[in-house]
Amino acid sequence: MKEYKSINQIAGPLVFVEDVEGVSYGEIVEVVLDSGEKRKGQVLDVSEKVAVVQVFGPTEGISTGSAVRFLGETMKIGLSEDMLGRVFSGLGVPIDHAPAPVPEERLDVNGLPINPASREPPSDFIQTGISTIDGMNTLVRGQKLPIFSGAGLPHNKLAVQIARQAKVLGENEQFVVVFAAIGITHEEAHFFIRDFERTGALERAVLFLNLANDPSVERLMTPRIALTTAEYLAFEKDMHVLTILTDLTNYAEALREVSAARNEVPGRRGYPGYMYTDLASLYERAGRVAGKKGTLTQIPILTMPGDDKTHPIPDLTGYITEGQIVLSRDLDRKGIYPPVDPLPSLSRLMSSGIGEGKTREDHSRVSDQLYAAYANGRDLRALSAVVGEEALSSTDRKYLQFADAFEQRFIQQGYHEDRSIEQTLDIGWELLAMLPERELKKVKKEHIEKYMRRFQKGKNEAKDKHSKE
Repeated sequence: MKEYKSINQIAGPLVFVEDVEGVSYGEIVEVVLDSGEKRKGQVLDVSEKVAVVQVFGPTEGISTGSAVRFLGETMKIGLSEDMLGRVFSGLGVPIDHAPAPVPEERLDVNGLPINPASREPPSDFIQTGISTIDGMNTLVRGQKLPIFSGAGLPHNKLAVQIARQAKVLGENEQFVVVFAAIGITHEEAHFFIRDFERTGALERAVLFLNLANDPSVERLMTPRIALTTAEYLAFEKDMHVLTILTDLTNYAEALREVSAARNEVPGRRGYPGYMYTDLASLYERAGRVAGKKGTLTQIPILTMPGDDKTHPIPDLTGYITEGQIVLSRDLDRKGIYPPVDPLPSLSRLMSSGIGEGKTREDHSRVSDQLYAAYANGRDLRALSAVVGEEALSSTDRKYLQFADAFEQRFIQQGYHEDRSIEQTLDIGWELLAMLPERELKKVKKEHIEKYMRRFQKGKNEAKDKHSKE
Protein backbone atom coordinates (compact mmCIF):
# COMPACT_ATOMS: atom_id res chain seq x y z
CA MET A 1 0.00 0.00 0.00
CA LYS A 2 1.38 3.40 -1.03
CA GLU A 3 0.34 6.64 0.68
CA TYR A 4 0.70 10.15 -0.74
CA LYS A 5 -0.14 13.63 0.55
CA SER A 6 0.22 15.37 -2.78
CA ILE A 7 -3.31 16.32 -3.90
CA ASN A 8 -2.98 19.35 -6.16
CA GLN A 9 -6.53 19.72 -7.49
CA ILE A 10 -10.11 18.68 -6.71
CA ALA A 11 -12.59 18.99 -9.60
CA GLY A 12 -16.13 17.70 -9.04
CA PRO A 13 -15.87 13.98 -8.21
CA LEU A 14 -12.19 13.86 -9.23
CA VAL A 15 -9.03 14.21 -7.16
CA PHE A 16 -5.63 14.79 -8.85
CA VAL A 17 -2.62 13.33 -7.03
CA GLU A 18 0.91 14.37 -8.02
CA ASP A 19 4.27 12.56 -7.96
CA VAL A 20 2.87 9.02 -7.88
CA GLU A 21 4.78 5.89 -8.86
CA GLY A 22 3.69 2.36 -9.74
CA VAL A 23 -0.02 3.20 -9.78
CA SER A 24 -2.31 1.17 -12.08
CA TYR A 25 -5.47 2.09 -13.97
CA GLY A 26 -8.55 0.86 -12.07
CA GLU A 27 -6.67 0.55 -8.76
CA ILE A 28 -8.75 1.09 -5.62
CA VAL A 29 -7.90 4.12 -3.51
CA GLU A 30 -8.63 5.15 0.08
CA VAL A 31 -8.78 8.90 0.79
CA VAL A 32 -8.26 9.76 4.47
CA LEU A 33 -9.73 13.13 5.47
CA ASP A 34 -8.28 15.37 8.19
CA SER A 35 -11.11 14.19 10.46
CA GLY A 36 -10.02 10.57 10.02
CA GLU A 37 -13.02 9.69 7.82
CA LYS A 38 -12.18 7.33 4.94
CA ARG A 39 -13.66 7.41 1.44
CA LYS A 40 -13.15 4.91 -1.34
CA GLY A 41 -12.22 5.80 -4.89
CA GLN A 42 -10.73 4.36 -8.05
CA VAL A 43 -7.90 5.41 -10.36
CA LEU A 44 -9.50 6.74 -13.52
CA ASP A 45 -6.40 7.88 -15.37
CA VAL A 46 -2.62 7.73 -14.92
CA SER A 47 -0.02 9.91 -16.60
CA GLU A 48 3.71 10.04 -15.98
CA LYS A 49 3.41 11.82 -12.62
CA VAL A 50 -0.31 12.42 -11.93
CA ALA A 51 -3.08 9.98 -11.01
CA VAL A 52 -6.71 10.98 -11.45
CA VAL A 53 -8.92 9.41 -8.77
CA GLN A 54 -12.73 9.30 -8.94
CA VAL A 55 -14.19 9.34 -5.43
CA PHE A 56 -17.21 7.14 -4.62
CA GLY A 57 -19.07 9.73 -2.62
CA PRO A 58 -18.91 13.49 -2.12
CA THR A 59 -15.55 15.25 -2.30
CA GLU A 60 -16.58 17.74 0.39
CA GLY A 61 -14.08 17.72 3.24
CA ILE A 62 -11.21 16.51 1.06
CA SER A 63 -8.32 18.98 1.09
CA THR A 64 -4.83 19.16 -0.39
CA GLY A 65 -3.58 17.84 2.95
CA SER A 66 -5.69 14.65 2.84
CA ALA A 67 -3.81 11.37 2.54
CA VAL A 68 -4.38 9.15 -0.49
CA ARG A 69 -3.62 5.43 -0.16
CA PHE A 70 -3.31 3.25 -3.26
CA LEU A 71 -4.33 -0.25 -2.20
CA GLY A 72 -2.77 -2.18 -5.08
CA GLU A 73 -5.93 -4.01 -6.22
CA THR A 74 -8.89 -3.39 -8.51
CA MET A 75 -12.46 -3.05 -7.27
CA LYS A 76 -13.94 -6.41 -6.38
CA ILE A 77 -17.29 -7.60 -5.08
CA GLY A 78 -17.97 -10.55 -2.81
CA LEU A 79 -20.45 -12.94 -4.41
CA SER A 80 -22.59 -15.88 -3.33
CA GLU A 81 -25.98 -17.45 -4.05
CA ASP A 82 -27.23 -15.83 -0.82
CA MET A 83 -27.48 -12.57 -2.78
CA LEU A 84 -30.73 -13.84 -4.32
CA GLY A 85 -33.70 -12.16 -2.67
CA ARG A 86 -31.60 -9.21 -1.51
CA VAL A 87 -31.50 -5.47 -2.27
CA PHE A 88 -28.18 -3.61 -2.56
CA SER A 89 -27.00 -0.07 -3.24
CA GLY A 90 -25.35 0.82 -6.51
CA LEU A 91 -21.99 -0.10 -4.97
CA GLY A 92 -23.16 -3.50 -3.71
CA VAL A 93 -23.80 -2.53 -0.06
CA PRO A 94 -26.94 -4.18 1.45
CA ILE A 95 -29.78 -1.67 1.98
CA ASP A 96 -32.51 -4.13 3.05
CA HIS A 97 -31.55 -4.05 6.77
CA ALA A 98 -30.10 -7.56 6.63
CA PRO A 99 -26.46 -8.57 7.18
CA ALA A 100 -24.12 -8.73 4.20
CA PRO A 101 -24.00 -12.19 2.57
CA VAL A 102 -20.91 -14.26 3.30
CA PRO A 103 -18.97 -14.23 -0.01
CA GLU A 104 -17.95 -17.49 -1.66
CA GLU A 105 -15.79 -15.65 -4.17
CA ARG A 106 -14.49 -12.13 -4.85
CA LEU A 107 -14.41 -11.02 -8.49
CA ASP A 108 -13.19 -7.91 -10.32
CA VAL A 109 -16.23 -5.80 -11.26
CA ASN A 110 -14.73 -4.96 -14.67
CA GLY A 111 -15.01 -8.61 -15.67
CA LEU A 112 -13.16 -10.25 -18.53
CA PRO A 113 -14.25 -10.25 -22.18
CA ILE A 114 -15.66 -13.57 -23.36
CA ASN A 115 -13.23 -15.26 -25.73
CA PRO A 116 -14.92 -15.07 -29.17
CA ALA A 117 -13.79 -18.64 -29.88
CA SER A 118 -15.68 -19.91 -26.82
CA ARG A 119 -18.89 -17.99 -27.54
CA GLU A 120 -21.90 -19.99 -28.65
CA PRO A 121 -24.73 -18.40 -30.65
CA PRO A 122 -27.95 -17.70 -28.67
CA SER A 123 -30.59 -20.26 -29.61
CA ASP A 124 -33.26 -20.75 -26.89
CA PHE A 125 -36.51 -18.91 -26.24
CA ILE A 126 -37.15 -16.75 -23.15
CA GLN A 127 -40.85 -16.15 -22.48
CA THR A 128 -41.54 -12.67 -21.10
CA GLY A 129 -45.34 -13.00 -21.13
CA ILE A 130 -45.54 -9.83 -23.29
CA SER A 131 -47.17 -10.63 -26.67
CA THR A 132 -45.40 -7.93 -28.68
CA ILE A 133 -42.03 -9.24 -27.48
CA ASP A 134 -42.66 -13.00 -27.44
CA GLY A 135 -44.70 -13.07 -30.64
CA MET A 136 -42.94 -10.53 -32.86
CA ASN A 137 -39.56 -9.61 -31.32
CA THR A 138 -38.58 -12.75 -29.47
CA LEU A 139 -35.93 -12.62 -26.74
CA VAL A 140 -33.33 -15.42 -26.95
CA ARG A 141 -31.04 -16.71 -24.19
CA GLY A 142 -27.67 -14.95 -24.42
CA GLN A 143 -29.05 -12.02 -26.46
CA LYS A 144 -28.73 -8.31 -25.69
CA LEU A 145 -32.04 -6.67 -26.63
CA PRO A 146 -32.49 -3.04 -25.52
CA ILE A 147 -35.72 -1.16 -24.92
CA PHE A 148 -35.78 2.34 -26.45
CA SER A 149 -38.17 4.52 -24.47
CA GLY A 150 -38.89 8.20 -23.92
CA ALA A 151 -39.40 10.49 -20.94
CA GLY A 152 -42.75 9.77 -19.28
CA LEU A 153 -43.32 6.40 -20.98
CA PRO A 154 -43.91 3.37 -18.71
CA HIS A 155 -40.53 1.66 -19.25
CA ASN A 156 -39.99 1.08 -15.52
CA LYS A 157 -43.39 -0.58 -15.25
CA LEU A 158 -42.59 -2.77 -18.27
CA ALA A 159 -39.14 -3.62 -16.83
CA VAL A 160 -40.70 -4.86 -13.58
CA GLN A 161 -43.35 -6.86 -15.47
CA ILE A 162 -40.66 -8.57 -17.58
CA ALA A 163 -38.57 -9.26 -14.48
CA ARG A 164 -41.59 -10.79 -12.75
CA GLN A 165 -42.86 -12.89 -15.67
CA ALA A 166 -39.73 -13.93 -17.58
CA LYS A 167 -39.03 -17.67 -17.64
CA VAL A 168 -37.34 -20.35 -19.70
CA LEU A 169 -39.48 -23.23 -20.88
CA GLY A 170 -38.25 -26.59 -19.65
CA GLU A 171 -37.91 -28.60 -16.49
CA ASN A 172 -35.24 -28.08 -13.83
CA GLU A 173 -34.00 -24.83 -15.37
CA GLN A 174 -32.90 -22.24 -12.78
CA PHE A 175 -33.89 -18.77 -13.99
CA VAL A 176 -33.00 -15.61 -12.06
CA VAL A 177 -33.09 -11.86 -12.65
CA VAL A 178 -30.38 -9.32 -11.83
CA PHE A 179 -32.06 -5.91 -11.82
CA ALA A 180 -29.93 -2.74 -11.80
CA ALA A 181 -31.58 0.68 -11.59
CA ILE A 182 -29.25 3.61 -12.33
CA GLY A 183 -29.91 7.19 -11.23
CA ILE A 184 -33.50 6.62 -10.10
CA THR A 185 -35.63 8.67 -7.69
CA HIS A 186 -36.60 7.49 -4.20
CA GLU A 187 -40.17 7.05 -5.47
CA GLU A 188 -38.99 4.73 -8.26
CA ALA A 189 -36.81 2.79 -5.81
CA HIS A 190 -39.79 2.22 -3.50
CA PHE A 191 -41.89 1.12 -6.51
CA PHE A 192 -39.29 -1.46 -7.57
CA ILE A 193 -38.79 -2.88 -4.06
CA ARG A 194 -42.52 -2.92 -3.25
CA ASP A 195 -43.50 -4.65 -6.51
CA PHE A 196 -40.75 -7.28 -6.28
CA GLU A 197 -41.65 -8.06 -2.65
CA ARG A 198 -45.43 -8.07 -3.16
CA THR A 199 -45.36 -10.45 -6.13
CA GLY A 200 -42.70 -12.77 -4.70
CA ALA A 201 -40.37 -12.07 -7.64
CA LEU A 202 -37.66 -10.92 -5.21
CA GLU A 203 -36.99 -14.54 -4.20
CA ARG A 204 -35.31 -15.19 -7.57
CA ALA A 205 -33.83 -11.73 -8.08
CA VAL A 206 -30.94 -9.51 -7.02
CA LEU A 207 -31.63 -5.77 -6.96
CA PHE A 208 -29.01 -3.00 -7.25
CA LEU A 209 -30.44 0.51 -6.77
CA ASN A 210 -28.39 3.63 -7.50
CA LEU A 211 -30.33 6.74 -6.48
CA ALA A 212 -30.34 10.09 -8.25
CA ASN A 213 -28.84 11.82 -5.20
CA ASP A 214 -25.92 9.36 -5.05
CA PRO A 215 -22.64 10.67 -6.50
CA SER A 216 -22.67 10.46 -10.28
CA VAL A 217 -19.48 8.37 -10.43
CA GLU A 218 -21.34 5.56 -8.65
CA ARG A 219 -23.54 5.24 -11.75
CA LEU A 220 -20.45 4.10 -13.65
CA MET A 221 -19.98 1.21 -11.21
CA THR A 222 -23.59 0.01 -10.75
CA PRO A 223 -24.02 -1.81 -14.11
CA ARG A 224 -20.54 -3.37 -13.76
CA ILE A 225 -21.31 -4.69 -10.28
CA ALA A 226 -24.67 -6.04 -11.52
CA LEU A 227 -23.09 -7.74 -14.54
CA THR A 228 -20.32 -9.28 -12.40
CA THR A 229 -23.05 -10.75 -10.17
CA ALA A 230 -24.90 -12.02 -13.24
CA GLU A 231 -21.74 -13.61 -14.67
CA TYR A 232 -21.09 -15.38 -11.39
CA LEU A 233 -24.63 -16.82 -11.21
CA ALA A 234 -24.60 -17.78 -14.90
CA PHE A 235 -21.15 -19.20 -15.44
CA GLU A 236 -20.23 -20.39 -11.94
CA LYS A 237 -23.67 -21.49 -10.67
CA ASP A 238 -25.16 -22.70 -14.01
CA MET A 239 -28.23 -20.44 -13.87
CA HIS A 240 -30.04 -18.71 -16.72
CA VAL A 241 -29.73 -15.02 -15.84
CA LEU A 242 -31.69 -12.09 -17.25
CA THR A 243 -30.00 -8.76 -16.48
CA ILE A 244 -32.18 -5.65 -16.74
CA LEU A 245 -30.31 -2.31 -16.71
CA THR A 246 -32.41 0.86 -16.41
CA ASP A 247 -31.75 3.67 -17.28
CA LEU A 248 -28.57 3.60 -19.43
CA THR A 249 -29.15 7.25 -20.33
CA ASN A 250 -28.33 8.19 -16.72
CA TYR A 251 -25.16 6.10 -17.02
CA ALA A 252 -24.11 7.95 -20.20
CA GLU A 253 -24.83 11.32 -18.58
CA ALA A 254 -22.52 10.37 -15.68
CA LEU A 255 -19.89 9.32 -18.22
CA ARG A 256 -20.16 12.76 -19.87
CA GLU A 257 -19.95 14.53 -16.51
CA VAL A 258 -16.77 12.70 -15.49
CA SER A 259 -15.28 13.26 -18.95
CA ALA A 260 -15.92 17.01 -18.65
CA ALA A 261 -14.30 17.06 -15.19
CA ARG A 262 -11.20 15.48 -16.77
CA ASN A 263 -11.14 18.27 -19.40
CA GLU A 264 -11.34 15.74 -22.23
CA VAL A 265 -12.13 16.86 -25.77
CA PRO A 266 -15.88 16.20 -26.19
CA GLY A 267 -17.38 14.18 -29.03
CA ARG A 268 -20.96 14.21 -30.36
CA ARG A 269 -23.25 16.36 -28.19
CA GLY A 270 -20.60 16.59 -25.49
CA TYR A 271 -20.31 12.85 -24.86
CA PRO A 272 -16.78 11.41 -24.76
CA GLY A 273 -15.42 9.92 -27.97
CA TYR A 274 -14.90 6.56 -26.25
CA MET A 275 -18.59 6.16 -25.29
CA TYR A 276 -19.05 3.46 -27.96
CA THR A 277 -16.21 1.40 -26.43
CA ASP A 278 -17.51 2.00 -22.93
CA LEU A 279 -21.05 0.89 -23.75
CA ALA A 280 -19.67 -2.13 -25.61
CA SER A 281 -17.76 -3.13 -22.45
CA LEU A 282 -21.18 -3.49 -20.77
CA TYR A 283 -23.29 -4.97 -23.57
CA GLU A 284 -20.72 -7.53 -24.71
CA ARG A 285 -20.80 -9.23 -21.31
CA ALA A 286 -24.00 -11.01 -22.39
CA GLY A 287 -23.83 -14.38 -24.10
CA ARG A 288 -23.41 -18.13 -23.92
CA VAL A 289 -20.08 -19.81 -23.23
CA ALA A 290 -19.07 -23.22 -24.58
CA GLY A 291 -19.04 -25.83 -21.84
CA LYS A 292 -21.17 -23.71 -19.47
CA LYS A 293 -24.79 -24.57 -18.81
CA GLY A 294 -25.78 -21.06 -17.70
CA THR A 295 -26.55 -18.09 -19.96
CA LEU A 296 -26.52 -14.32 -19.51
CA THR A 297 -29.18 -12.29 -21.32
CA GLN A 298 -29.39 -8.49 -21.22
CA ILE A 299 -32.26 -6.02 -21.53
CA PRO A 300 -30.74 -2.53 -21.29
CA ILE A 301 -33.37 0.21 -21.08
CA LEU A 302 -32.66 3.78 -22.19
CA THR A 303 -34.75 6.92 -22.59
CA MET A 304 -34.10 8.73 -25.86
CA PRO A 305 -33.67 12.49 -25.23
CA GLY A 306 -36.36 14.23 -27.24
CA ASP A 307 -37.52 10.80 -28.53
CA ASP A 308 -34.59 11.05 -30.97
CA LYS A 309 -33.35 7.67 -32.22
CA THR A 310 -30.32 9.37 -33.79
CA HIS A 311 -29.13 10.64 -30.38
CA PRO A 312 -25.67 9.18 -29.58
CA ILE A 313 -26.90 6.89 -26.78
CA PRO A 314 -29.57 4.92 -28.75
CA ASP A 315 -27.54 5.26 -31.95
CA LEU A 316 -24.41 3.62 -30.50
CA THR A 317 -26.50 1.09 -28.58
CA GLY A 318 -28.17 0.01 -31.83
CA TYR A 319 -24.77 -0.73 -33.39
CA ILE A 320 -23.69 -2.97 -30.51
CA THR A 321 -26.87 -4.83 -29.58
CA GLU A 322 -29.02 -7.34 -31.48
CA GLY A 323 -32.16 -5.35 -32.18
CA GLN A 324 -34.38 -3.04 -30.14
CA ILE A 325 -37.85 -2.83 -28.59
CA VAL A 326 -39.31 0.63 -29.25
CA LEU A 327 -41.98 2.19 -27.04
CA SER A 328 -44.44 4.47 -28.86
CA ARG A 329 -45.73 7.76 -27.49
CA ASP A 330 -48.74 7.57 -29.85
CA LEU A 331 -49.80 4.19 -28.43
CA ASP A 332 -49.27 5.50 -24.89
CA ARG A 333 -51.53 8.49 -25.63
CA LYS A 334 -54.26 6.03 -26.67
CA GLY A 335 -54.01 4.41 -23.23
CA ILE A 336 -52.45 1.22 -24.62
CA TYR A 337 -50.10 -0.67 -22.29
CA PRO A 338 -47.43 -1.77 -22.94
CA PRO A 339 -46.97 0.78 -25.75
CA VAL A 340 -44.56 -1.42 -27.75
CA ASP A 341 -44.60 -0.49 -31.43
CA PRO A 342 -43.87 -3.67 -33.44
CA LEU A 343 -43.00 -1.83 -36.67
CA PRO A 344 -39.70 -0.13 -35.67
CA SER A 345 -38.90 -2.92 -33.17
CA LEU A 346 -36.62 -5.77 -34.15
CA SER A 347 -35.00 -8.87 -32.67
CA ARG A 348 -32.16 -9.94 -34.95
CA LEU A 349 -31.83 -13.32 -33.24
CA MET A 350 -35.55 -14.15 -33.22
CA SER A 351 -35.25 -16.86 -35.88
CA SER A 352 -32.72 -18.71 -33.68
CA GLY A 353 -35.13 -19.06 -30.76
CA ILE A 354 -38.48 -19.93 -32.35
CA GLY A 355 -40.06 -22.75 -34.30
CA GLU A 356 -41.01 -26.35 -33.67
CA GLY A 357 -39.56 -27.69 -30.44
CA LYS A 358 -38.86 -24.19 -29.13
CA THR A 359 -42.13 -22.24 -29.45
CA ARG A 360 -44.51 -23.49 -32.18
CA GLU A 361 -44.08 -24.40 -35.83
CA ASP A 362 -46.31 -21.53 -37.04
CA HIS A 363 -44.54 -18.80 -35.02
CA SER A 364 -42.32 -17.26 -37.70
CA ARG A 365 -44.98 -17.02 -40.40
CA VAL A 366 -47.68 -15.73 -38.04
CA SER A 367 -45.30 -13.01 -36.89
CA ASP A 368 -44.53 -12.00 -40.49
CA GLN A 369 -48.24 -11.93 -41.41
CA LEU A 370 -49.20 -9.85 -38.36
CA TYR A 371 -46.39 -7.39 -39.09
CA ALA A 372 -47.44 -7.00 -42.75
CA ALA A 373 -51.15 -6.65 -41.94
CA TYR A 374 -50.58 -4.09 -39.17
CA ALA A 375 -48.20 -2.05 -41.35
CA ASN A 376 -50.81 -2.03 -44.14
CA GLY A 377 -53.54 -1.04 -41.69
CA ARG A 378 -51.43 1.85 -40.35
CA ASP A 379 -50.74 3.11 -43.88
CA LEU A 380 -54.45 2.95 -44.74
CA ARG A 381 -55.28 4.76 -41.48
CA ALA A 382 -53.15 7.70 -42.66
CA LEU A 383 -54.71 7.53 -46.15
CA SER A 384 -58.29 7.46 -44.83
CA ALA A 385 -57.59 10.61 -42.84
CA VAL A 386 -57.02 12.35 -46.19
CA VAL A 387 -59.54 10.75 -48.58
CA GLY A 388 -62.10 9.44 -46.10
CA GLU A 389 -62.93 5.85 -45.22
CA GLU A 390 -65.73 5.74 -47.82
CA ALA A 391 -63.14 5.96 -50.61
CA LEU A 392 -61.47 2.72 -49.47
CA SER A 393 -62.31 -0.74 -50.76
CA SER A 394 -64.01 -3.32 -48.55
CA THR A 395 -60.66 -5.16 -48.14
CA ASP A 396 -58.95 -1.92 -47.11
CA ARG A 397 -61.64 -1.30 -44.50
CA LYS A 398 -60.99 -4.77 -43.09
CA TYR A 399 -57.30 -3.83 -42.73
CA LEU A 400 -58.35 -0.68 -40.88
CA GLN A 401 -60.45 -2.77 -38.50
CA PHE A 402 -57.56 -5.19 -38.13
CA ALA A 403 -55.13 -2.40 -37.11
CA ASP A 404 -57.52 -1.18 -34.39
CA ALA A 405 -58.20 -4.71 -33.14
CA PHE A 406 -54.47 -5.55 -33.20
CA GLU A 407 -53.71 -2.63 -30.90
CA GLN A 408 -56.58 -3.42 -28.54
CA ARG A 409 -56.21 -7.23 -28.43
CA PHE A 410 -52.58 -8.07 -29.22
CA ILE A 411 -50.50 -5.08 -28.12
CA GLN A 412 -52.63 -4.13 -25.14
CA GLN A 413 -52.53 -6.40 -22.12
CA GLY A 414 -52.77 -6.03 -18.37
CA TYR A 415 -49.85 -5.22 -16.09
CA HIS A 416 -50.40 -8.57 -14.34
CA GLU A 417 -51.38 -10.47 -17.51
CA ASP A 418 -48.80 -13.16 -18.22
CA ARG A 419 -49.50 -14.70 -21.66
CA SER A 420 -47.95 -17.96 -22.73
CA ILE A 421 -46.52 -18.16 -26.24
CA GLU A 422 -49.47 -20.37 -27.23
CA GLN A 423 -51.93 -17.70 -26.06
CA THR A 424 -50.02 -15.01 -27.95
CA LEU A 425 -50.03 -16.98 -31.22
CA ASP A 426 -53.71 -17.91 -30.81
CA ILE A 427 -54.61 -14.22 -30.41
CA GLY A 428 -52.64 -13.60 -33.60
CA TRP A 429 -54.65 -16.22 -35.52
CA GLU A 430 -57.91 -14.86 -34.11
CA LEU A 431 -57.01 -11.41 -35.47
CA LEU A 432 -55.89 -12.78 -38.85
CA ALA A 433 -59.30 -14.45 -39.18
CA MET A 434 -60.70 -10.93 -39.64
CA LEU A 435 -58.98 -10.68 -43.04
CA PRO A 436 -59.95 -12.43 -46.32
CA GLU A 437 -58.04 -15.67 -46.65
CA ARG A 438 -56.61 -14.60 -50.01
CA GLU A 439 -54.73 -11.82 -48.16
CA LEU A 440 -52.85 -14.29 -45.92
CA LYS A 441 -49.88 -14.84 -48.20
CA LYS A 442 -47.21 -15.30 -45.55
CA VAL A 443 -48.71 -18.25 -43.64
CA LYS A 444 -48.93 -21.88 -44.75
CA LYS A 445 -52.29 -23.36 -45.75
CA GLU A 446 -51.83 -26.27 -43.35
CA HIS A 447 -51.34 -23.79 -40.50
CA ILE A 448 -54.53 -21.98 -41.52
CA GLU A 449 -56.40 -25.29 -41.40
CA LYS A 450 -54.87 -26.24 -38.06
CA TYR A 451 -55.02 -22.95 -36.14
CA MET A 452 -57.37 -20.45 -37.80
CA ARG A 453 -60.37 -22.56 -38.80
CA ARG A 454 -61.61 -22.80 -35.19
CA PHE A 455 -61.84 -19.01 -34.94
CA GLN A 456 -63.67 -18.78 -38.29
CA LYS A 457 -65.97 -21.59 -37.17
CA GLY A 458 -66.71 -19.79 -33.92
CA LYS A 459 -67.52 -16.59 -35.80
CA ASN A 460 -69.87 -18.41 -38.19
CA GLU A 461 -71.68 -20.09 -35.29
CA ALA A 462 -72.09 -16.73 -33.56
CA LYS A 463 -73.49 -15.21 -36.77
CA ASP A 464 -76.01 -18.09 -37.21
CA LYS A 465 -77.14 -17.74 -33.62
CA HIS A 466 -77.56 -13.98 -34.03
CA SER A 467 -79.61 -14.39 -37.29
CA LYS A 468 -81.90 -16.96 -35.68
CA GLU A 469 -82.61 -14.62 -32.81
